[in-house]
Order: sequence, then structure tokens, then C-alpha cells
Amino acid sequence: MKIIPEKGARPFEGWGSSLCWWANRIGYSDELSQGAAELFYGDDGLRLNIMRYNIGGGDDPSHRHITRTDSDVPGWMDANGVYDYTADKRQLNVLKRCYEAAGEQAWAEVFSNSPPYFMTVSGCSSGGDDPNVDNLRQDCYGQFAEYLAHVTEYIVRNLGIKIKSVSPMNEPNTPHWWKWNWKQEGCHFDAESHSRILLETARAFRRHGLGDIIIAGSDEYSPKNQIIAYNAYTDEVKAALGRISTHTYDTAGIDELGILAKSEGFSLWMSEVDGGDVAGENAGEMGAALWLAKKIISDINSLYPTAWVLWQVIDNHICEAGFGGNKDKGMPDLSVGYWGLAVADHDRGEIILTKKYYGFGQFTRHIRPGCRLIRCDGNTLAAYDDESITIVAVNESAGEKSAEYDLSVFGVAGAASVVRTSREENWEKLGNIPVENGVLAAKLKENSITTFVMQLEV
Repeated sequence: MKIIPEKGARPFEGWGSSLCWWANRIGYSDELSQGAAELFYGDDGLRLNIMRYNIGGGDDPSHRHITRTDSDVPGWMDANGVYDYTADKRQLNVLKRCYEAAGEQAWAEVFSNSPPYFMTVSGCSSGGDDPNVDNLRQDCYGQFAEYLAHVTEYIVRNLGIKIKSVSPMNEPNTPHWWKWNWKQEGCHFDAESHSRILLETARAFRRHGLGDIIIAGSDEYSPKNQIIAYNAYTDEVKAALGRISTHTYDTAGIDELGILAKSEGFSLWMSEVDGGDVAGENAGEMGAALWLAKKIISDINSLYPTAWVLWQVIDNHICEAGFGGNKDKGMPDLSVGYWGLAVADHDRGEIILTKKYYGFGQFTRHIRPGCRLIRCDGNTLAAYDDESITIVAVNESAGEKSAEYDLSVFGVAGAASVVRTSREENWEKLGNIPVENGVLAAKLKENSITTFVMQLEV
């Protein structure tokens, strides 16, 4: 395989996770919060740099339908318009620690799953009476934008955290968000409504002196929906936006959105996805890691995004007492698919890592912000900067495979260092293998993810 850089490639901005809902669940514990910051954002961990902070909508205090223990995210303001700056202290505790762990490359984004419940038509932050109808009240667009700006200004001015971007919607043009749902996650907006809330958000942020923060739209469920949303934006909105963000749970339209981003010249993030699937042949616990690796490569090959963000790094919790009167899901079966990369054990005060965590790290620890991505094939991803080139290769078969990479256009100096995760290994350092006449020839172990890093001639 000949590895060739693409002309005009935008610098990669990084890897990340949303903080909802896991940060809301673990943030009461400084031990768990600091451990998570180091494991996911620290230099000895995954080295993620993007954290998506969820500005919660709260819910009507009389409601009892949100039974998922991590997803009842508090709102910052009550129905009387009074702000409580301590209401979301658990998620903020995790945000501050992750931001510090990420260091100079930290990228903090704020986003909303739902407006405050009292700004919705249904009076519920889980969704509408009809999930196909807009749930933000017509008279509350300006108030909702003001709410997002007020909270963001507090975080910036009082907590010393630089917010770089804001996304006011989450999978808005879908029929997923209905009243009495067991979680707080969405608010329907028709494609035509996007322009209104995006403009109101931009105006509110300028009023609060936050005009340098990127306005992102629209975090749709699929690239197809994101194309529909983009085509419905007014020219004024397109001028105000600094980025397009999409999710890839449904990959319909994924190649078309990648082409559209390139032709229109806008920055594009894959800002949320995960899944409970597996890949490989008799891969055991590596199955989930191989699925994630293949998903990353597939998304990047199609979209060529400037960032790739996981839904949430912790999706399961162990706690005998539960939380908020509800029971936690407990330990998943790691031999089959599961969401998240790790499990929080609240009874022991520890975070349990999975093969999926180590599989993700084969990418995130070595392909860093500022590099340029190179699309290869369905099993390979490459990236380079001024000093090095990195290749991540997946072998999802039950037997060893040979791989050959022609790097002659780069001028590689010396050998390739090798790191691998497999059924028996976690980030195992395997020494160096030579690069001869610009060609890296390697053996890929069965059911494995291998990372090769080579220095470039100066």
C-alpha cells in the first residue's frame, strides 16, 4: 500500500468524549474524578484533548421518569429564572480535572441535549409529546440562547476554562426524543428551525463577549440528516458557523457529507458515536476493540473530519446502593459488545478498563492534534506531522497477515517503533522493525491493532 498525503488537508484537532452522562455520575467522588481525568486525558492514559460539556436542562421536580442513573443532568436555572452555580458541581468537577489533564491542547466545547424543561412545549427535558414536532417554545429561542451564553460565560470567567465551541442542539431532526423518556437527551428541531436557534446563539454569545467561540451545527444523528440541515441553513447562518458536526450512528450519506465539506470548505467533526458491536474472528474481549478501530477508520476515510469524538468513555456503573433511587447497570459482559471504554466501580472507588480502552489508545496516544490524516483502506489509518508518520493497522482475522507500506514520498529516517493491543497484550511495546528503501514490511498478529511510528528526515 502506498501512503500518500492529501493536498489541502486540514490539521487534525483531536480525539475526545462528551462528559455526559458519566461525569454527572462520578463527579461526587474526587478519587473517581481524578482517576478518570488521568486515564482518559492524561499523558499516561488515552491523551484525549476534547471534552464536550453538557449544559443540562434539568427536569420538572415532580417527574420521576428519568431512571438511568447518570442522565438526570441538573439545569443551571430554575423556573423562576434564578441561577444556581453549584447545581451541576459533579460534572464541573470532572470538567476541571480533565481540562487540566489535557494541558495546552485541551478543547472544551459546551453543548445542549435539551433546553431547560420550562422552556419546552412539553414541560419535559426528555422530549416532546410528539417527538416529530419542535419542543422548544416559540417564545423561548432567545431565552434559551441567553441561558447557554450565561452558563458559558460563568465557566470561562469564573473557572478559568477556555470554551472553544458551542453546539446548541443534539440530534435535533429525529423522532427519538419523547416525553417521559428514561433519559435526558434530546429536543426536536425541524431543519428550518436550526437557523433560528443557531443565529440566536451567535447573537447571545456576542452580547456576552464570547464572539470568538465557534458556533457549531447541528450534531445530527446521521450524515444524511446533517446534509439536510446544512442545505436548510440561511446564508446568514452559514456565515456565522465555524464548524459542522455530525454523528455517525446511521452512516447514510457519509461519503456525500465528506464531499460536501470539502467542496464548501467548512470544518467537519465526527462529534459523537459509539455502539455495542464486535468485529474479528473468535476475538473474545478484543471484539469490541476491533469494532471501534474499524469504526474510527471507516468514519475518517469517508468524512475526513478534523476531530473524532466518542459518545462517552464510561457507560456502565457498579454500585450496590445505586444513585438517585435508581439502580446502576452493573458490569457488562466484555466478551460481547458494550458501550463505553471503562466501567466505574463506585463501591471500590476504581475504574475498570476494557480492551476497547486499549484499542482506542492505539489511535489517540500516537495520532496527535496538529497532524494531517491520511485515508488508506478499511483496515489502515495514517497521519503525519513535520517530525513523524504514524500508521495504525487492524487485523480482524483469526490468522497472522502480512502488510507492506510504501512510505517513499516521506523520507523516513530509521526504523519503526511498534505498539500492539491484542487478546494477550495492552499497548505492548514490541521494539523496532526496519524501514528499507522506504518500505515498511510487517506481520500483523491475529485479532490485533498495531501502531507503527517512524521519524522523518529533517
